[in-house]
Amino acid sequence: MFTGIVEELGEVTAVEKLDDASRFRLRGPVVTEGAKHGDSIAVNGVCLTVVDLGENEFTADVMAETLNRSSLGALTTGSRVNLERPMALGGRLGGHIVQGHVDGTGRIVERRVSENWEIVKISLPDGLTRYVVEKGSITVDGVSLTVVEAGRDYFTISLIPTTLALTTLGLKEPGDPVNLEVDVLAKYVERLLGHGAVPEAGEPVA
Repeated sequence: MFTGIVEELGEVTAVEKLDDASRFRLRGPVVTEGAKHGDSIAVNGVCLTVVDLGENEFTADVMAETLNRSSLGALTTGSRVNLERPMALGGRLGGHIVQGHVDGTGRIVERRVSENWEIVKISLPDGLTRYVVEKGSITVDGVSLTVVEAGRDYFTISLIPTTLALTTLGLKEPGDPVNLEVDVLAKYVERLLGHGAVPEAGEPVA
């Protein structure tokens, strides 16, 4: 479980293409401190398992399913990535509950620069619109953010200078893909309401 508070802006140092997967080596002195084989680290919002460790680096295998459903397949040597270790039991939940399970990818549509922040418009894939509401939470490339405007096929977020400087969101250009994870609470509520719907008149109660 993660919080969406990025700990470090890391870097892809090598990519090895396998038959049905890719092996990434990533540099992250902060997230590798005390890490061990089998630990989880979120990379651009995708929960990956550490399979090997080196000096300030770790290696993770990414299967084809993840490469196809996230933006990790577009990473190359030198790409910058957002890194976060799982939240420690008893730690502060600084962002919101993030699972590291990407629901889909969007693309940066436009950036509007202001004096002290930027408004970023991101496309929203079919099927995710119902989970995105104004002032609700969403994870973009592993960053916990608040939705400013929720449209039918897009949403906007407001980025402060700290987020722009310390995450990949300060580097993304229009057209670039981003990983999206909607608030898991919204999905559970939908599921519960679907099963707990009140039957219409004349409909038998199970």
